[in-house]
Amino acid sequence: MVIVQGMFRMDPKDRDTFLTQSIEQMELSRNEKGCLEYVLAADPVEIDRVILSERWESMEDLAAHAQAVTARREEAAGEGKAPRVAPSSHEITVYEVSSSQPLG
Repeated sequence: MVIVQGMFRMDPKDRDTFLTQSIEQMELSRNEKGCLEYVLAADPVEIDRVILSERWESMEDLAAHAQAVTARREEAAGEGKAPRVAPSSHEITVYEVSSSQPLG
């Protein structure tokens, strides 16, 4: 299993727009091969922060996802679609998990 955890920082006034613009991406990603979880969510404590949580069956599935995201962005730019809200910063880390067990 592969876990991707991330954090985006942005102007608080842009956070809801960023999340709304991300819904289609979340839906498309959840339907990709190997996607176990894909969610962007507002941090309820820090209003300038959005959390990313993904789980994939394999690194190959994550790599295919990254290619699909790049292709969708290039297509949107080619069609002249309005740019999405851009975070001011982000941190994303990929974890390869060799074992797991339920907590509790």
